[in-house]
Amino acid sequence: MKYVVMFTSTPELDEQVPPERAEEVYQQVYAWFERYDAAIVDGGAELQPVTTATTVRGRDGGEPVVVDAPFSEAKEVVGGFSVLDVPDLDTAVAMVREWPMLALPGTSVEIRPVVDHSGQQG
Repeated sequence: MKYVVMFTSTPELDEQVPPERAEEVYQQVYAWFERYDAAIVDGGAELQPVTTATTVRGRDGGEPVVVDAPFSEAKEVVGGFSVLDVPDLDTAVAMVREWPMLALPGTSVEIRPVVDHSGQQG
């Protein structure tokens, strides 16, 4: 089964992490990706800071509006994502529990199953 894992953090808390600690955790992240390479079907991507986001939002009866910022007022932001192909949710959770960034404050990982349309006829 495929799952998207979205790596989130809280920018204000990220800024408080000393650079040497951040580098240490990044090295652990690289090792995590190597350890789980066989289960990662799409390495995904690390995203630029939320300050670089552009949002296109629909309007009732009108043209969509483009905003030079994220539209969400959430404190946590998605910093990256990957796609896993594992037997079940328990396996995905076990992998994510070892995500090195969870050692930092304000960090979480959201796991969502991917919708499979392969059996549908178009």
